[in-house]
Amino acid sequence: MSDGREAGARKCDGTWEPCPAARWEDAFLSGNGRHGAMVYGDPDDDRVIVNHHTLVRPNGSEHARPPRLADRLERLQDALLAGDVTAAEQFGAGHPLLWVQPFHPAFQTRVRRAPAPVSGSIGTAGYRRAVDFTTGEIRASQEDWRSRVFVSRADDVIVQYITGFGLVVDLTLDHALPGAPPRLAIGRSTVLTPDGAQLALRAGYPDGDLAFTGVTVARADGGTVTVSGEGIRVEGARSLLLLTRVRRHAGSLDLAEEWAALPYADYATLLARHRPLHRTAYERAALTLHADSGERGLPGSELIRRPDSPALLERLFAAGRYHLLSASGALPPRLTGLWTGDWNTAWSGAFTTNANLNLQIASAAAAGLPEVSEAHAGLVRGQLADWRDNARAIFGTRGIVAPTHTDGESGHNYHFQRAYPHHLWTAGADWLLQPLLEHAETTGVTDPWLTGALTEAAQFYEDFLTRHAPDGTLTIVPSYSPENRPANASWGTVNATMDIAAAHHALTAAADRSPGHPAAARWRVLADRLPRFRVNEDGALAEWAWPGLRETYDHRHLSHLHPVWPLAAINPYDTPELADAAHRALELRGAENDSAHGHLHHALIAARLRDGVRVLDALNAVLEGDFFHHSLMSSHYPSRNVYNADAAHALPAVVIEMLVQSTSDRLILLPALPDTYPAGELCGVRTRFGARMDLSWTDDGHATAVLRPTRDTRVDVRTGEGRTLTDGATPDPTETSAGTPVTLLDLTAGVDRVLTLRPR
Repeated sequence: MSDGREAGARKCDGTWEPCPAARWEDAFLSGNGRHGAMVYGDPDDDRVIVNHHTLVRPNGSEHARPPRLADRLERLQDALLAGDVTAAEQFGAGHPLLWVQPFHPAFQTRVRRAPAPVSGSIGTAGYRRAVDFTTGEIRASQEDWRSRVFVSRADDVIVQYITGFGLVVDLTLDHALPGAPPRLAIGRSTVLTPDGAQLALRAGYPDGDLAFTGVTVARADGGTVTVSGEGIRVEGARSLLLLTRVRRHAGSLDLAEEWAALPYADYATLLARHRPLHRTAYERAALTLHADSGERGLPGSELIRRPDSPALLERLFAAGRYHLLSASGALPPRLTGLWTGDWNTAWSGAFTTNANLNLQIASAAAAGLPEVSEAHAGLVRGQLADWRDNARAIFGTRGIVAPTHTDGESGHNYHFQRAYPHHLWTAGADWLLQPLLEHAETTGVTDPWLTGALTEAAQFYEDFLTRHAPDGTLTIVPSYSPENRPANASWGTVNATMDIAAAHHALTAAADRSPGHPAAARWRVLADRLPRFRVNEDGALAEWAWPGLRETYDHRHLSHLHPVWPLAAINPYDTPELADAAHRALELRGAENDSAHGHLHHALIAARLRDGVRVLDALNAVLEGDFFHHSLMSSHYPSRNVYNADAAHALPAVVIEMLVQSTSDRLILLPALPDTYPAGELCGVRTRFGARMDLSWTDDGHATAVLRPTRDTRVDVRTGEGRTLTDGATPDPTETSAGTPVTLLDLTAGVDRVLTLRPR
């Protein structure tokens, strides 16, 4: 975006600010799923923080393995089933709590005016900093100074181009970011070249031979380049092009090879190679809410002060898709996406898999971002061997058990803590495979390795489910509902609802996708013998389906509503009584410490239960809680406390779920549309029955959905309350207890179908 008028015309293609970033949290973001850049855009001190997904600091956990506890499992099961509510606290006692290797930044490139500015800084008059979501390019300008930055998908390099500065500048690679360990072994190298210079910074981690090395090539158009201090001085050049890469490695690198591997091309050529790769992905889906054009033109820092503005939701939807795409490649997004400016990243900047990761990538399949699903598949596929180790060591079974935390390298389970006994969580493999199943349904293609992983998840339950309740049903013991505990028992207990749902889904999904497998029939029998979900004395779906365990309602996690979202095993159409109980559980759930992920998880579940009012309340808790930095990256807590990508990345999924929901054989239109957004368009949604869809709705209650199927199928179509389908599809003679007419729709690959809705 070049000005406010263009911002209004292009709706939500980017965001802008009238001043440089004063905090790294407000720096604009660019990334290609491997390298990340955080851009301050300061004409006096032009800083770009360099990140890479592989940059994790060794802390000893990289050598940890899951402890062998399987020989104690039977005693633990006996004790829990006998009523010892604290027995699980001793399972794994004595093993130290280890956090995964913490994610950290590399360094920052700094281009400073020389001599350094005094109180005669040029100020912010005429200044503009903007990020274009369609290209990933960040521009900053003031007077004749221009800076342009992007992270290339084509060349895997951070590109910065500065023109018109007209002054002397100094360039350095600065490792001294907040929290940097004092014992980093820093080495530098600077080599002048005919058109500029080559710079390198090597940082060796303490107590080992692992290091990371950043290399930068600086190419000046005219002027002179000399060595100055720890970097170079550029005088009289018309422009300066910087190309930067970073790599984590053991031992030393051949710097000549690293510099030579950087592309030799001008800025325009590099941008032209990158732009179609990024634009094609970003523009697959879009949201328009008929917002006020003046509000659309506001800087992000002003717009986030207007939580009721449709323009804000438009921009956050676009920013969320942009940041999610930019953070996903070599790995899916971390707790901080792909970015941090501080070595002391909260919760190690890890992948927290019991809620956060799945929430962040929840829109990947529906919002047309297969790049995100493929990144997630890469993480899972690369750790399956470690997941097998977890199953054998802790539970003595075949199959796979996923960890709750990973740094992207190790998938071993070694997080032992009395209050967070994550080693007891057995639902993780199914939970993490579910987004990949959604992607497979959307595309119509299931990778063989995914089928194999589903088989291993079922094999775990085949070996693990050996104990029974007095009524003859199987029991899941030990069981853990992240990260909650019953009011009258410890954290490790029996029959957590999430575990029941995950076990049933894992067994049936494996049988469905491998019908010829010798164990498929056994898996279905096991699934049928699992305990039923329990409705407690408050009429709510219980978090633990075991007699005597009392609820703890005030908690940020909503693990027990896993059968509602994402599984849809409980829904208003097929299981209306359980849906009512799930809704009651949602009503009773507190927000505990106001974590952003809890609010948006709440919104996703409310959307599945057709409660638009509750969706809006949960959204507003985030929009009104000052959760968004000026970069439109989010925080974990209100008042922009703790940089965290959960809200930013999960928000598009909430918007999609309140407008469109699908399964392999069902389409639900406008199930939970809040009154605040009476008209708009959502384009490019991918359904799980293999159709691309554009949806528009108006404030008089009418709506139109255009389906573009890629395969032949039959689906039943439901509508939100107050609307009915009028397109002449085949009505089903039955009507659900939710009061929703059922329309059967036959779709033919390559033949568009237009559905129209009117007020009922």
